[in-house]
Amino acid sequence: MRIIAIDQSTSSTKAMLFDGQCRLIARHNVDHQQYYPQAGWVEHDPEEIYRNLVEAVRQLVANATDGEEYSLAITNQRETVVVWEKTTGRPVYNALVWQDNRGAALCQQLRDQGMTEMVMQKSGLLIDPNFSASGVKWILDHVDGAQEASEKGQLLMGTIDTWLIWKLTEGKSFYTDTTNASRTMLFNIHTMQWDEDLLRLFGIPRQMMPEVLPCDAVFGETTVDGVFQCPVTIAGVLGDSHGALVGQMCFTEGLGKVTYGTGSSVMVNIGAQPLDAPVGLVTSVGFSALGKHFYGFEGNIYSTGATLKWIADQLRLVNHPSEMEAEAVSVADTGGVYIIPAFAGLGAPWWKPDAKAGVVGMTFATSRAHFLRAALESIAYQVRDLIDVMAQATGSRLREICADGGPTRNGFLMQFQADQLDTPVVCTEVEDASAFGAVIMNGFAQGVWSSFDEVKGLRKVTQVIQPHHTAEMDALYKGWREAVATIAG
Repeated sequence: MRIIAIDQSTSSTKAMLFDGQCRLIARHNVDHQQYYPQAGWVEHDPEEIYRNLVEAVRQLVANATDGEEYSLAITNQRETVVVWEKTTGRPVYNALVWQDNRGAALCQQLRDQGMTEMVMQKSGLLIDPNFSASGVKWILDHVDGAQEASEKGQLLMGTIDTWLIWKLTEGKSFYTDTTNASRTMLFNIHTMQWDEDLLRLFGIPRQMMPEVLPCDAVFGETTVDGVFQCPVTIAGVLGDSHGALVGQMCFTEGLGKVTYGTGSSVMVNIGAQPLDAPVGLVTSVGFSALGKHFYGFEGNIYSTGATLKWIADQLRLVNHPSEMEAEAVSVADTGGVYIIPAFAGLGAPWWKPDAKAGVVGMTFATSRAHFLRAALESIAYQVRDLIDVMAQATGSRLREICADGGPTRNGFLMQFQADQLDTPVVCTEVEDASAFGAVIMNGFAQGVWSSFDEVKGLRKVTQVIQPHHTAEMDALYKGWREAVATIAG
């Protein structure tokens, strides 16, 4: 049995083929268009995303041997939400991406009404447009006839996993998993059900909502739009950050990971009880498997890899982010330059959705190398913001941080990250830990493994980056905090 892991991210859809020993043997990526109708708005075309999934799988298995058996697992960008017609399957509007902040006014209104504590107690989340609920509310309020249609049971909503499962099964399966559900601001992480009070707060009818399954469930069957002659099983679904938590084998309370992607997620396993998150963080379902639920403290950074992509694609200072390291290390420091990448506002621990990006400390002596180094350093500083909050909440620093994602290939960034955290950074041979986590959940669903201990040996550490923390690191970080204060208040 070979497992195809679909990693549907903010910028692309990746199909990755794993063999029976969970080794990655092939992959195919298809990028999708980003839409920015106006400042602060970010959209995707959900139909394009589905077409890209089909094309990615088609290319992946083009040279497959006849008779090979496959199964499909899914990990996805979280919070991004789609609303579509139940009978036609037509989206009523583009998908609103997790970076979209058009729900900021509504969220502020709810905070002003004193709803913060109720929402946090039930969902574990802060009231913020990063989460799906305000986006759904916006669609229902601004698309002609949408609210009425939703109340008549004519519309469905879901995060990207739900949309893809529904499309893949031709409308037969309308499911999500506990991790994606826990990021909507509509799910009660104590009862593990959609919460009627939260649905009412956002004016979202219950009949729009998918059924919630554990991550290691079977979600349906699909031919992937005719790519396969016989249907293959869809099994193993979870949000990308949660997939990385599983892929990094953070099955034990106190283990944590950093996923470096378009944005970045810092998540720590806090065990089987949904504890109250420290100020600036949220509590989510970490993963659900083998009949158990595990929770996590998490902080999300909106722009990390996206900052590097912006520098390459928009400013054209480099042809590709991979070129940045060589130039960044050509200078000893940034010359006092700090880049605050609040392109879509500031996430945890600041939670300032209306903040705008800025650059502090430039002079006539500032070179391109200084600017590129400052962009890389901004990623490490933002991660430290979150790790420091977690350390204060638990009373101790993490023993190690497991790192995954494309930017882990940047040696300067990983060393600077370890130095800033004064904590070893552990990199593994599986760069795409989110997809690897989905593969593990697929194996649980199909009975390949029956315990967490059985899969721990699949994690192969390639590098442990030891910190060289000095007083200079704290001085640089102090400068970062002062720079952020200029735009965050």
